[in-house]
Amino acid sequence: MVRSLVWKFMTDTIVPALAIATVASVAVSPASAIEIEKVTSPGGIEAWLVSEAAVPLVSMQFAFDGGAAQDPAEKPGVANLVSVLLDEGAGDIDSAAFQEKLETLAIEMSFDAGRDTFYGNMQTLTENLDEAAGLLRLAITEPRFDAAAIERMRVQTESGLRRELTDPDAVAGRLWSHTVFGDHPYGRPVKGTLETVAAIGAEDLRAYHARVFARDTLKIAVVGDITADRLAPLLDEVFGDLSEKSDLTPIAEAALPDGGVQKVVEMEIPQTVIQFGRPGLKRDDPDFVPAYVVNHILGGGSFSSRLYQEVREKRGLSYSVYSFLYPLDRAGLIAGGAATRNDRAAESLALIDAEILRMAEQGPTEEELDKAKRYLKGSYPLRFDTSTKIARQLVEIQRDDLGIDYINTRNDLIDAVTIEDARRVAQRLYGDGSLYVTMVGRPDGVETPAKGG
Repeated sequence: MVRSLVWKFMTDTIVPALAIATVASVAVSPASAIEIEKVTSPGGIEAWLVSEAAVPLVSMQFAFDGGAAQDPAEKPGVANLVSVLLDEGAGDIDSAAFQEKLETLAIEMSFDAGRDTFYGNMQTLTENLDEAAGLLRLAITEPRFDAAAIERMRVQTESGLRRELTDPDAVAGRLWSHTVFGDHPYGRPVKGTLETVAAIGAEDLRAYHARVFARDTLKIAVVGDITADRLAPLLDEVFGDLSEKSDLTPIAEAALPDGGVQKVVEMEIPQTVIQFGRPGLKRDDPDFVPAYVVNHILGGGSFSSRLYQEVREKRGLSYSVYSFLYPLDRAGLIAGGAATRNDRAAESLALIDAEILRMAEQGPTEEELDKAKRYLKGSYPLRFDTSTKIARQLVEIQRDDLGIDYINTRNDLIDAVTIEDARRVAQRLYGDGSLYVTMVGRPDGVETPAKGG
């Protein structure tokens, strides 16, 4: 659900294929040792670069503002369908030929539509950089959206949507989003529905591409075997033909429900899937870092979190239980989930409620805060152990306007959180403990004031 949540915060011969697999897994320098250079092309396009010549690979990540929130209200799923069609033919190269070139040159290219953002990724061996850049330019500036490719990707998307109709996690997630956001664009399913995907045509895809793919919202990060002098003209080559200005539909702030909400979808499965949340903070809120630390203590810390200890370790009610901060451009939330036996669903939800209320009323202990800070500081370098991870982190840092020195100052921000900060923010975050809850299964002892699908 998240944008890199929980702030989500990755051939023609055997040899090139193995080279990419090996290079992608090679460890890099710790985050504090990474040198980021701002590169501006002759045409004014900016990117952040981490130059590393030790391995012959270049990884490029980029993002445009927009995402699925820019889908037409009556046709959710457009952005998602665009994301799976960009490498299905571009310019004068049809789908089969485009895919063959990617495979022959060992180029990885992918696209993804989030709620607020449209992402792109390209990885290539250095020796194939020119060809990779040319193919990427075509994909993002001259996508074909041929009828045969659209129909093939539509069928694939519809097949996935049909599977999700019987997937309790997917059902709970969709119901949760609709419950929380209602008719706001965030309440629409990112992948669309069987009905809306069937109605999407080439004109919808071209219109979305024309409105969203523009240089004014573009964020780029490049990591690997490339210098600033080589990257600067390459930026113009790849992105220079894009429109200067996007034409995004303004998105209003999401109006979240007042108080708790609980909805249940009955499904003949042995477990109940629970999704829960409540209002949270946006990424630019001054309290976001203390909130991040507090959430780690509540439900973000895997084996060490309160929810994990109370729900799984002490009582064995759920294999997994978690919470995370869910910052969107037009809303800030806390979210989480668990799955448990139907006959223990009410007990599990009561424990989650109790732990959230206890955190609101008492906050964390000094010991919990110290452990959380040590873990969060010590684990940060794991986000930077491959070129792809580094590039994605740098794109997110740009999107959140945190500054080019953020990777060097982030742990200081964590360290600066005091017990007074943590307890104040815990009260602000969790308030009266009321939750937005959706449950899918046959939960015993749980009132079902509303049903949905």
